Amino acid sequence: MLAVANERGNRPDDPHKRDPLDFVLWQAQAPGEPAWPSPWGPGRPGWHIECSVMSTRLLGPMLDLHAGGSDLVFPHHECEIAQSEPLTGRAPFVRCWLHTAMVEHDGSKMSKSVGNLVMVGDLLQRWSPDALRVYLGQHHYRRSWSHDLDALAEAACVAAKLRRAVEVAGGAGETLDASGAHAGFTMALNDDLDTPAALSQLESLADAILLAAQRSRDVGSAQAVLRRLAQVFGLVLDAPGVEARVTAGWSIHLARFPPSRGMR
Repeated sequence: MLAVANERGNRPDDPHKRDPLDFVLWQAQAPGEPAWPSPWGPGRPGWHIECSVMSTRLLGPMLDLHAGGSDLVFPHHECEIAQSEPLTGRAPFVRCWLHTAMVEHDGSKMSKSVGNLVMVGDLLQRWSPDALRVYLGQHHYRRSWSHDLDALAEAACVAAKLRRAVEVAGGAGETLDASGAHAGFTMALNDDLDTPAALSQLESLADAILLAAQRSRDVGSAQAVLRRLAQVFGLVLDAPGVEARVTAGWSIHLARFPPSRGMR
């Protein structure tokens, strides 16, 4: 598969190419660019070969899962396949691709190059971590969506409802059966990670718990199921703010990099 010219160094006017659409395995050094010595002269690996080399070296000739943005389907992932399978003699290079759709903000794709990023650190000044996790989970990873503060506010309401459901006191009456919600939740995630449907199951279970508690039914086992399933999304429920262990770990990670708004 041939790749179109792109901003990552695939220059269509490169005199060393047999065809202007060929993608680059070794990028010859241009003035001011970083370079390493090689049998082909100073330069650096091409964009696509970097990923093929790293993945096959560390994970083997065939990958179970390969993720990336939907904007990488072509040329990047097509080129990975084109060079990896002939080299290893094994196919398919990847058994399952997980391509994440783009998120838009102010009418264009959210990206660092455009400068329209919405930082998690800024959102956490107003919204709880659980609200953000519900907000993200309400969008299927394969479908594009636009950042919307009204939708985020609705997600915060859902997160608050889940928290009330795990904290509410029940009674000694008939036990609430949560097996249906458990089965529906599992079925949703088995269907190409349908997180919106899975979250809908959590919200329905929370509604059932709150109603059953009002009627003095035993909701303890259902609350345990809700907590366990919510953990799949990383929902804490009991903690309104960012957990201390998360803050500490992120601070250690950030210390490895120079200050940059893009790393917040």
